Parts: sequence; structure tokens; C-alpha cells
Amino acid sequence: MQLTRSHPRTRPIGMGHLRAFDAVARHLNFRAAAEELSLTQSAVSRQIQALEDEVGTALFLRHTRAVELTSAGSQLLRASGMALERIDTAVRQIRQSAGRKSVAISTWASFASMWLIPRLEAFQRDHPDIDIRIDATDNAVDLATADVDLALRYAVPQSVPASAQRLFGEQLTPVASPWLLRTHPIHSIEDLSRCALIEAGDAHRTRHLEWLTWQRWLDTFGSATGASSGKPGGGKRTSRASASAPKLSPQRWLYFNYANQIVQAALTGQGVALARLPLVAESLASGDLVEPLPHTRLDSPLVYWLLVAPRSGQRPEVKAFCDWLLLQAAATREAIGDVPDPDTLDNID
Repeated sequence: MQLTRSHPRTRPIGMGHLRAFDAVARHLNFRAAAEELSLTQSAVSRQIQALEDEVGTALFLRHTRAVELTSAGSQLLRASGMALERIDTAVRQIRQSAGRKSVAISTWASFASMWLIPRLEAFQRDHPDIDIRIDATDNAVDLATADVDLALRYAVPQSVPASAQRLFGEQLTPVASPWLLRTHPIHSIEDLSRCALIEAGDAHRTRHLEWLTWQRWLDTFGSATGASSGKPGGGKRTSRASASAPKLSPQRWLYFNYANQIVQAALTGQGVALARLPLVAESLASGDLVEPLPHTRLDSPLVYWLLVAPRSGQRPEVKAFCDWLLLQAAATREAIGDVPDPDTLDNID
């Protein structure tokens, strides 16, 4: 049967027709398809005929004792089979989660893997009835329309809304694995030249992220050569030093796009990383990483923020997660000795 029309239809086809088509195409038998769908064989046949009319061509070759897909039918089956499977999966997930309390969080991958996820077990232990969904993306989301309840972001204070809550600020510091320091001890800035230096590969191309580069750190501390002691953070600086800062030539450079990759390379002894202190505080406390020049912490203008979707703030499960998150942030502030700028004090929990 070949159906033709001078003006083919463009409207979407019915879902019921697609279900019937999928069942017949899988079984290649109208009776078996009818049993699966709990319909009569004639009802399935009518749906297939209606679908062929909508599509404009035959989808099956009907033989005396068998049914065979046409080339058009095979093409439609490849598309409809995947689509129906995805729809069925989504419906199962919706049914399973219906009535359950959940919190959806948007954040970027490095922060999720290095700070948030390692702490989640404690929240789940205290709130076993709350499901957590983490959407890791570098793209900003519109909390007024996106399907998320919270966003954890990394930005300068001027770029976040007034409702944003400050979690903690940031300092940058050189870190390395203990066994790398046994073979390449670092007591002064000049000692870095005997090591590979690790940094963010795209920082030079992005405003504000230039603070994550070794060049910015060297511009600040390059004149403080030879020093090897001091209280962590005691000599931190935020402005550039003199233009006479040395041009350090390391053994080699390693560039990565994500903070977790930078830290992983340092953990495995591949070089010295210029790390974001809030993200490596646990590794420093455990001894997995060492801060060889603790007096050279560099304050960054970038801050970690919590933003709550307007429609989600009053839900008990969201409030519970925010309260827990702010307690975790307070512990991180204490661990890194974070003292916020006066302009941001009102945003502290």
C-alpha cells in the first residue's frame, strides 16, 4: 500500500498510534501486539492504518501469515523506539519520586566533587527522607525558571544579587604532595624552578580568573625570595609587588581546565599547584597535601555564594539543606582563617 498526497500533513502524530506501531514492529504480529496493549486486534489494525495515513506511506508489508517492516517503518522504529523508552524512563522516575522530599542543587563540577559531595554523607545521615539531585554545570541558571532549588556559585561580590549568601572567601596557595617535597624540597620561591608548576589553562582568557595564575602570585610575592617560615596567612597580600619580580622558569608547565584536575595532579606528585584554599583545606588537614610556603597566601576577589530560588526558600527540606550548608561553610571559614570584607559581612549566616 503506497499512500500519496499533494500536501503531506505536518501536524504531530498521536502517541497512541506510536504505541501500537512500536508493539507491532517489535512482535511483527498484530495479535501479539494487541495482547501486549490489552486491545483487540482490529483496534490495533485501525491505529496502524491511521498512522500510515498520517505519515503518508506504508509502514508494514502485510503478508498472509507474516508482517514485515517497510524501509519507512524501519526508519520510524529507530526513532520511536528510543523516544518511547526515554519517555517511559522519565515517567518511572517521576512516579518513584512523587510525594518525596527533594532538593535540586546547581553548581560547577569541581566544587561539587571537591567540597560538596565529600560532606553530603553527613546531611543524608541526618535527613534520610530527603533526596538530593546535583546538576553540575558551569553555565549560570535562572533560578526563577530553572528546575533547581539552590545554586552554589563562584563570583566577585559585584556580580551576584543582593539575596546571595556568602559562604566563604578564597585565598590561593602553593600546594604539593609530601613525597614530591621529599625529593624537591621547597624553602623559597626560587626552589619552585626545580618543579613543574600546575595552573588553570583558561584563567588568562577569563576576567577575574587571572587571579588563579602563577604570574599573579609571582607578581605579588616574587620579591619575597628566600623566606621559608611564617604563620600561614600571616604575610598574605592582595596587591602586586614591584615590577622587579623574577621571571620564574619552572621545569615544565601543566595546564588543566578544572580545579579538581589541578589538585589531582598535585596529589599524585606531578608538580606544585596554585590551589584554591577552601577546596584543599581537607587535604592539607589530612596531610595528603602540604603548603610549602604558608606565608605566601594570596587573597582572591572571588567568593563562594549560595543563591536560593524564590519559589523554593520556604520548603522545609530546602531550609534544612541551607541550614546544614551554612554550618559547613562556617567550618570551612574557620579552617582557612577567612575574614570577609566589611562589604560582605551582612551576607554571612
